[in-house]
Amino acid sequence: MSGEAGKLSGAKAEHGSGLEQANVSAAQSAAAATDAGQLTQAGARTLLPGSTIGILGGGQLGRMMANAGSAMGYRFVALDPTPDSPTGQVAEQIVAAYDDREAARELAKRSDVITYEFENVDADVAAMLMSESYVPQGSELLYTTQHRLREKRAIEAAGVRVAPYREIRSEDELREAVAAFGTPCVLKTAMGGYDGKGQWVIRSTDEIAEAYGTLSRAGVQLVLEQFIRFEKELSVIAARSPQGEIKAFPPAENIHVDNILHLSIVPARISEDVQREAERLAIRIAEGLGVVGLIAVELFYTADGELYVNELAPRPHNSGHYTMEACRTSQFEQHVRAVCNLPLGDTALMSPVVMVNVLGQHVEPLLGLMGRRDEAAERLGAAPKVHLYGKKEAVFKRKMGHVNVLAPSVEAALDWIQETNIWKV
Repeated sequence: MSGEAGKLSGAKAEHGSGLEQANVSAAQSAAAATDAGQLTQAGARTLLPGSTIGILGGGQLGRMMANAGSAMGYRFVALDPTPDSPTGQVAEQIVAAYDDREAARELAKRSDVITYEFENVDADVAAMLMSESYVPQGSELLYTTQHRLREKRAIEAAGVRVAPYREIRSEDELREAVAAFGTPCVLKTAMGGYDGKGQWVIRSTDEIAEAYGTLSRAGVQLVLEQFIRFEKELSVIAARSPQGEIKAFPPAENIHVDNILHLSIVPARISEDVQREAERLAIRIAEGLGVVGLIAVELFYTADGELYVNELAPRPHNSGHYTMEACRTSQFEQHVRAVCNLPLGDTALMSPVVMVNVLGQHVEPLLGLMGRRDEAAERLGAAPKVHLYGKKEAVFKRKMGHVNVLAPSVEAALDWIQETNIWKV
């Protein structure tokens, strides 16, 4: 999402091809049960510590999931094409492409339960895993959230508001929709795109032809969204277990720079009533979509007090990293609890916190700061907690890690970030 008030989000988590819904039967679940697992209602299984969790994807989300779950006594194995991936540094790894069916079978063979840390899951592999393994999150939610139009319709079906939108199938339809919505408005690809990619903010009718010509080359459906003039961007991470227990974390106030998340501020600087409503909407979506695991719900909060859902992500989320030290249960432990059908953990906030992302250009100055006495932290009462993801090359604007700044207030945490000068580059 954009970081300036009044600008629309364009960042959609990476999407892959559409998935065909597949369901594993209770009989199949029972046949595949391990000694560490117990059968529960509707074929769901309770996987106790000692079980092995397979992860589709080996990025930083899988790494932090494995760290949290390993502390609980779970084992992990990841499937990722990059040797020595962030997850592979802390867990076993199968090095193979995501569409490699034999590698997926190997993952299934070595796992008691399979989850994912990103949405770009190959359709054939997902269907195969649903039939040969235990994937409590299923494929239907992936199918929905991989496509903006399906996602918006599902959110509306859950009784939650999204920004007005239209499907765009031609340049003429785009012209009609722009006339109806007015400018500015935002044209997006229905699939693909993240950190601001796959979108075009149309600020005048003169841009219509170029915007349509550029985005239509992706060969996927397009959607036009009405411009929402928001005061704040918020997100709520909710968790749901197979037996229907749901808990939400406190809302984060998010600030983006160049369409990349920069800060997550908790408590969000909004009223308690708005915080409760944001949590209520996230819980409603988790219930309506039958989520298992985590769902990240990104929202716009407008000057007139309205909340609009912007996007969903069915996994741990960058804006939930603050939970790692600031909440009684982290989003990663909660995800493990949910997919393993354990009771969900307490989501209470224990300290004000600001999460700040570490991009490639920030790594060197951050390492320099870590090697010397931090007088600003001592003076402000701040406790910066550094998380680096083990990526080999510090590329400009690439996410390399994050810092959770615990402090007596979010203002003190923001002052520490400002005084370090790290994030001015």
